Amino acid sequence: MLQIMKGWSYILSIHLTSALKNKSVRNFEEATENILHFMSKLININTLFVAKNDKQTNEIKKAVNKNAVLLETGSTLPFDETFCKVSVDKGNEILLIEDIIENEQTKHLNVTASLGGGSFIAIPIYYEDGENYGTICGLDTESFEFTEQHIELFQTMSSLLTYVLELDKANKEIKDLSVPIVPLTKGVAILPIIGHINEYRADIIIQSTLESSTNLELEYMIIDLSGVSRINNKVSEYLLNIVKLLKLIGVTPILTGFRPDLAMKTLEIDVDFNGIMITNNLESALFEIGFILNKTENKHLRSQPVV
Repeated sequence: MLQIMKGWSYILSIHLTSALKNKSVRNFEEATENILHFMSKLININTLFVAKNDKQTNEIKKAVNKNAVLLETGSTLPFDETFCKVSVDKGNEILLIEDIIENEQTKHLNVTASLGGGSFIAIPIYYEDGENYGTICGLDTESFEFTEQHIELFQTMSSLLTYVLELDKANKEIKDLSVPIVPLTKGVAILPIIGHINEYRADIIIQSTLESSTNLELEYMIIDLSGVSRINNKVSEYLLNIVKLLKLIGVTPILTGFRPDLAMKTLEIDVDFNGIMITNNLESALFEIGFILNKTENKHLRSQPVV
């Protein structure tokens, strides 16, 4: 039996590699959609879906229906009224229900009456720390015969989604570190840009900068370039795009921290920074917008408006 399971795992890995080949998966949602479509080729059940719960509400994050549309992405139900809760309560084991009307745990649920019968398979998806994210499930209104291969398929995909969850979490943390926007005072924040700026990172900076500017209700964004490793035509283009977009949403950008080598390179590539406020350091930038930096008795810096 063990040899058969290993053989099936090998087949799964080949199919999954083929299914994901040449596909760029940017986040957990995209990975979920790809995985469900991949699974639908290996199990002929009507509906496959991934649901997320917060112990109160069960939300369908992705659903793939073959024939009848049993579930739609984005739909919600009270968690206690779902088959998913039965799966979560069972723990990290596969839940197989060949007849939802006859099963003691599901026959009383409103969703069972709505479906009118059928079969259900599920297993929880967990974060690495053991907290439950939700479930990956299969549903059909017809009686469905589950095999050992189906069970291993769901177990494998549950483990894979746990791995993807952690990658997604790590990626978001890296993005946050890549764009460390620091509020200085009401309406003012600083964005220190460190290292090299490529197109991918520029997109992250733009997205995070615009979101933070709106959420923090900023009037000024001070962009500190002292940590930028090098500047060229592309980097200058990215910076100008950030500046233009900030202006479009009503935020005044201020560039500061041009090192001598960056300043010289900027002249060489003939970048047009006309109409953009530029200062030599953070203190000057704050002074330009009406703030001064004072040293307190414990030698920390604080900003005060100029009166």
